[in-house]
Amino acid sequence: MIKNELRTLGIDTVTDGTSTGCKWFASGEQIISFSPVDGKTIGQVTASSRKDYNKVLEVAETAKKIWADIPAPKRGEIVRQLGDKLRELKPVLGKLVSYEMGKSYQEGLGEVQEMIDICDFAVGISRQLYGNTIHSERPGHRMYDQYHPLGIVGIITAFNFPVAVWAWNSALALICGNIVIWKPSEKTPLCAIACQHILADILKANKLPEGISSLITGDAEVGRWMTADSRIPLISATGSTRMGRQVAMTVAERLGKTLLELGGNNAIIVTPNADLKMTIIGTVFGAVGTAGQRCTSTRRLIVHESIYDQVRKSLIEAYKQLKIGDPLDTQHHMGPLIDTDAVQIYLNALAKIEEQGGKILVEGGVLEGAGYESGCYVTPVIAEVENHLDIVQEETFAPILYLIKYSGDVHHAIDLQNNVSQGLSSAIMTTNLREAEVFLSQNGSDCGIANVNIGTSGAEIGGAFGGEKDTGGGRESGSDAWKVYMRRQTNTINYTTSLPLAQGIKFDL
Repeated sequence: MIKNELRTLGIDTVTDGTSTGCKWFASGEQIISFSPVDGKTIGQVTASSRKDYNKVLEVAETAKKIWADIPAPKRGEIVRQLGDKLRELKPVLGKLVSYEMGKSYQEGLGEVQEMIDICDFAVGISRQLYGNTIHSERPGHRMYDQYHPLGIVGIITAFNFPVAVWAWNSALALICGNIVIWKPSEKTPLCAIACQHILADILKANKLPEGISSLITGDAEVGRWMTADSRIPLISATGSTRMGRQVAMTVAERLGKTLLELGGNNAIIVTPNADLKMTIIGTVFGAVGTAGQRCTSTRRLIVHESIYDQVRKSLIEAYKQLKIGDPLDTQHHMGPLIDTDAVQIYLNALAKIEEQGGKILVEGGVLEGAGYESGCYVTPVIAEVENHLDIVQEETFAPILYLIKYSGDVHHAIDLQNNVSQGLSSAIMTTNLREAEVFLSQNGSDCGIANVNIGTSGAEIGGAFGGEKDTGGGRESGSDAWKVYMRRQTNTINYTTSLPLAQGIKFDL
């Protein structure tokens, strides 16, 4: 059902998964891309071998000096062309994202829009790679700092955002003068191949060298080649906390840099002053959007005891209205999990909830019958729990919402929210200014993202995206996240005929 879209994106159903730009090759193992929508095979990809990987690095090393010498606004022009091409292909690429990953078509379109937005943002930043002028303590001296490209940026992405996270990283890395090498999830290789085709065609049309953007595909072993490679100064990795720890240790051992976007265990606090209609809408989308497979998905709803019963009743009623099925059908709110392994993790979590004393309010299970042949469709769950339960402390990538009661003032709710190891996204629902400001204060939410009267999911491009603690501390996308992809250099110029030393030190010959 996706063949026309693949053809439009320049992809064969049997294709190579290694590219240094316009040249495609591969000699590794075979990867089969299955759709969780219907369980059918979409295509077959030949993964990258170690020989292929080394070829990619050789070409990247050659290209990096050429690309870095091109003025930043000219690099921005290439990214502008990428954004324009994505506008043209948005419906087609959005459909491929939906079919290969399983998120709703609306979310697939939204993901491509994120790519377009970051391209627009990056084009502007390409004319604003500012350093600072610094006043020197020595007369006749001028000081300033400036930013230079790192060289090569390695990008490792997860299945749940198979195209947007690459764009977040590559658009900024490219305008900063870096070469990019992308290792996508082996669960969504065709989305990656589509993106590489799009950018490769633009590079070719502008007569730019091979290697400015490269693609390598494969399993975790391919990622390990990248993280251990000292030729790649920065590794940007998105995935589980477990994976992130391994990446961090390997890269740190060679004194490289990392940008880590790892797990989330996100909560919405609902105070007695909340607008409950907004609360229910924000919570349901946060909990079931992308079938709970966003790092910013709402996992925990922390509700004040005075409105707890009302919120619980409203949520249960809202869940009864959810429609689950083919994500390309816009009538459906939720599609499948990525694969049957994810379904088993979901089932294991449900068993642990009851074993640990939680109460299931909205029952879960695997859907069967017509339309559910892939075995990847499940029903979203609401469970009444205590925050300290082991299963609640974990991030389960599935549509499971934990309902937690709090008493007292907002400080107690914030303590519950912060009492997990992850620190990505958070939100508070309140019309009380004081509660909102406490939540946003230095003693409030400990997450990288803290929202008032919106949910935990759906970050905009303009703000820096990322979190603290086990989320890894990385920042992508907006604000000054571009600085991650560059090295800072401090420059001092003496335009006098003498050589005074700093700190008043005397040294005469």
